[in-house]
Amino acid sequence: MFHFARIGAMAAAAAALLGGSAMAGTIVINTDTSDPAPKKAFEELIADFEAEHPDIKVKWNLFDHEGYKTSIRNFLTADAPDLANWYAGNRMLPYVKAGLFAPVDDVWAENNFDEILAPAAASMTIDGHKWGVPYTYYQWGVYYRKDIFDKLGLSEPKTWEEFMAAGKKLKENGITPITIGTKYLWTAAGVFDYLDLRTNGYDFHMALTQGKVEWTDPRVRKVFEHWKEMLDAGFFIDNHTSYSWQEALAPMVKGEAAMYVMGNFAVAPLREAGLTDDQLDFFQFPVIDPSVPLAEEAPTDTIHLAANAKNPEDAKKFLAFLGRPDVQTKINATLGQLPIAKGAKIADDKFLREGYEMLANTKGGIAQFFDRDAPAEMAKAGMEGFQEFMVKPERLDAILQRLEKVRQRVYK
Repeated sequence: MFHFARIGAMAAAAAALLGGSAMAGTIVINTDTSDPAPKKAFEELIADFEAEHPDIKVKWNLFDHEGYKTSIRNFLTADAPDLANWYAGNRMLPYVKAGLFAPVDDVWAENNFDEILAPAAASMTIDGHKWGVPYTYYQWGVYYRKDIFDKLGLSEPKTWEEFMAAGKKLKENGITPITIGTKYLWTAAGVFDYLDLRTNGYDFHMALTQGKVEWTDPRVRKVFEHWKEMLDAGFFIDNHTSYSWQEALAPMVKGEAAMYVMGNFAVAPLREAGLTDDQLDFFQFPVIDPSVPLAEEAPTDTIHLAANAKNPEDAKKFLAFLGRPDVQTKINATLGQLPIAKGAKIADDKFLREGYEMLANTKGGIAQFFDRDAPAEMAKAGMEGFQEFMVKPERLDAILQRLEKVRQRVYK
């Protein structure tokens, strides 16, 4: 036993002399990818990385979603992993500002990610630096009953005027243009986001959610003017405050409503409810101002380098691996979502194909969704205001003044 102890002690001493190189081949990654598909995707990702880099071992700490949200700041501060998953845009801003994420401009430059990951480049950039690598997203837009459109001789509207005209034709034929369930508020935020992105553009929308624009600003009012046009024309189903987003699928399935402003996760339950891909289709939210580049809503999942990473060199190899088209092809096949990397292959699904085409060619930027882009307190107040406006549009002045007070408090 004595000899083994001596050998162990000598090995430890040698490792110390080599600057801890015995641990240099290990990276630690913390994620909240605990649902079945994300968990499987990460198991495969880590196994593939280790196979390609046999000198590097990955230690993976898996958290549940809610536990992760409450612990991420603590572990990044106290005992940081090398890498941690999170979200793009303003959701990463607090960790960038607190100095808990490290910039990875070198990873982007060395791997041509400005070109390969171009659709999400803007949402990964703060203060001129890149703060992580995005690996999956999914589109929002307008899902619609193609069979109803065909029957009424309607085509996919490209402009606001065409959109409003399509709604009028649907109403004349006893069909509500848009279904929505605002019981849990966030669905109304999807409508607001698109109206703002199409009216004012990505940079303005991000400035608003970052608290840099007053809610009483005339440009914000312009968004609600477009929304009021839809309300005045009877675009939305009655009693939407009583319905969850899933319950609001029913009028579309029954043919009582023709469109839904929603994320791609709505496709599976619509198919399960009996709609075929011949009946169901998708179009990009129409142009309101032709001078505003088209930005899209596409919540994006990301991996970040911790500022206090113990092995940043190998962690950056993992980030370089994660951004590759072939790697993103495999991850997203498991997730049933969209790769960001140009050149990646997507699953044989018409909605994923349409979404990928739209997002890969997006010039105006990728927003993350109102409750990801705004701080929690502002998001809650904003979404309450959106729901109230849809029911009582005459209260707009009071709603905007209330939101402005919240802005002044939240972004001190």
